[in-house]
Order: sequence, then C-alpha cells, then structure tokens
Amino acid sequence: MARALRLMIYDNTCVGDFPKPGASSSKHTLGARVMRRAGRMLDGAPWPGLTQSWQVGGLLYSALGRLDGWRGFPDWTRALTWLAEHRADEAIGEVQFWGHGKWGCAKIDGETLGIDSLDREHAHNDALRAIRERMRGAEQPLWWFRTCETFGADSGRAFARGWTEFFDCRAAGHTYIIGLYQSGLHTLAPGQRPSWSTDEGLVEGTPDDPRQALWSKRREPNTITCFHGRIPPGF
Repeated sequence: MARALRLMIYDNTCVGDFPKPGASSSKHTLGARVMRRAGRMLDGAPWPGLTQSWQVGGLLYSALGRLDGWRGFPDWTRALTWLAEHRADEAIGEVQFWGHGKWGCAKIDGETLGIDSLDREHAHNDALRAIRERMRGAEQPLWWFRTCETFGADSGRAFARGWTEFFDCRAAGHTYIIGLYQSGLHTLAPGQRPSWSTDEGLVEGTPDDPRQALWSKRREPNTITCFHGRIPPGF
C-alpha cells in the first residue's frame, strides 16, 4: 500500500492578535514608557498573530517531512473542500487542524465544526463524507485536533466518540488550553469509550457546564510540545 498523505489545515484569520509593545503595562518607568511609545508608533502597521505561528509551524513540519500538504483557510467550507479534493486520487492517512477550539468543537474565524456537522443535512456533511472515503484507503488513519479544549468536558468526550464513529478512524484532541505546551492529549478509536476524566483540564464550571480551562504546563497529564509531530504511545 502506498504511503497515504499527511495534511494540515489552519485558521488564517487570526492576525494581529499578539499584544503590541507596552499594551498591557501601566507602569511609569522609562522602559514601560518606551514600550508604550513603540506600540503607538506601530498602530496601523501589520502585526502578527496566531496565524503566523501556525504558518511557521507548517513550514517547519513540511521541512521535516511531516506533511505532504498544508494550507490556511478563512472558513470551514473551503478548508473541508480542500481536504476532499487535494491530490484526490491519493488516500489521506492523517489530518491535523491547527486553530481555536472549545469543548466539543473546533473553530475557524468563529465558525464551528462540531458534532452536528456529522448530520446528513448539515452543510459540512458532504465534504466530510468525501474525506472519510479518502481516509478509508489508508492504514490506521488519524484526525488530530491541535486545538484548545476540544476533547474536554462532557461535550468534548461526546464529540470524540461521534467523530471516531463517523470516520471509522482514530481521533486525537486536547482537554487544556494549548500553546508551546499541549496538555491533555488523548486518542480514541472507533468503539472505544473515552478513558479521560470529564473534568480534566477544567478550572471553572462543571463537565456539563464548563466555563474555563487550565493552561497547558509541562507537568500536566499527557503533555507534548508544539514541536512533537507524533502522538506518544499510550496517549
């Protein structure tokens, strides 16, 4: 069997959301005043955000031979269509999405990909079914949500089960807010029940009404870094 494609998609709308120099400082020291002055001088200038970090990650992963294709999108319709049609005669062995997430969903520019996307009448469903057919041609395919909180709380566990059953493949996601460190990484295969706690990663709220997640740290459960391209055994 030929090696299947490894593809990455990301949200390309998160620009300008990194804080500018001095934006959060109220100190009156010389250094703080200089930083605030620098920030005002940069008003109106292009400024990086998370999209740029995901672009850098895509370049790095591609250079390391971890990806066969990657692209950013402003909405889920175009992202899923690209996955369904890119090099359409080849199987897909892995999909990674880098972007924002909340419990039980992943987002592009505020648009949600969730368990309701699996409904036959949903606008996302046709593309998801086409992607599923391509992943069926791969050995041990994987869909990895490298997003905050997507597998956390009750809704995250339900999403994980629904996604694996629909695609008949393993899925991975996180229960914490992720950044350089990415904690609470778990995988689920079709027919399995989630083994992680419904309150893992929660700092405020309850599993059926989550309000706030914890930030990832090196010593939190199932932690990798953004430089890890593979899921460790046992996760």
